[in-house]
Amino acid sequence: MTVKLGFHVSISGSLSKSIDNALSLGCSAFQIFTRSPRQWKTKDIPIEDSTLFIKKLKESPIGFDSVVVHMPYLPNLSAPPSEMYTKSFEVLKEELIRCNILNIPNLVIHLGSHLGKGPKNGITQLTNACNTALNDFHDSSEKKNNVKILLENSAGQKNSVGSSIDEISEIFDGLKTGDFGLCLDTCHAFGAGYDITNENGVVHLMDLISNKIGFNRLKVIHLNDSKGQLGSNLDRHYHIGIGKIGENAFKFLLNNKELRHIPFIMETPIDKVRGNSDNMLFAKNLLQGST
Repeated sequence: MTVKLGFHVSISGSLSKSIDNALSLGCSAFQIFTRSPRQWKTKDIPIEDSTLFIKKLKESPIGFDSVVVHMPYLPNLSAPPSEMYTKSFEVLKEELIRCNILNIPNLVIHLGSHLGKGPKNGITQLTNACNTALNDFHDSSEKKNNVKILLENSAGQKNSVGSSIDEISEIFDGLKTGDFGLCLDTCHAFGAGYDITNENGVVHLMDLISNKIGFNRLKVIHLNDSKGQLGSNLDRHYHIGIGKIGENAFKFLLNNKELRHIPFIMETPIDKVRGNSDNMLFAKNLLQGST
């Protein structure tokens, strides 16, 4: 089985254009927004758009299980009761519906901020939103939900929820179904204090996930190097292998046979140092047997 490796790609023009964008970069996996990530409101997906997206993806070498949707940036599902929380919950419900329409099985969500109300309150708000969104989908749709909501670990910014494996484990304890999984962001983990600069550090983190969350719940890895130092709580993605995490961690992750079924999604910057094609080439060159 080959490594599932790709980028977050644009949907500019149409949802199906994302498949072309992914293939042009040599992706075997990719991530998208289904809408503008910086607006609350969106239009329904036209049937012709969803039909074309599904048709093109079926005809491509990329499997549906290698495609990931990311929630927009604005929602905060850990916020205390407020207009923002209500709007955030509605976006989660909408994205769950949109993923099911597009046959995309993975929906990544940021866990948000408790806004000073404390982690316990934030976790309660988050789990209530997730559980209720799934209940509402089952109540309103004749179709079975085929989407897993994936919790993305945070870098530990002030008031953020879910930067530690222990806290994410507590969140999973409050979720009532198996329709949930984990998206591990390497930059965020490093920022939160997990030293993954070497093989031993990566193994330690994987063991923590296995023991406290369950390795079977790890569904996607955001493969990002870090501009910030270890434990800095900075969410500053950088190019693979030349940030503070360094090459060794990514070489070990990409060659780990236990992770072969998991999509690796790069969310690296595009600048004068490197573009997407450069990061793809660098990552592929880390694979054992590559030339």
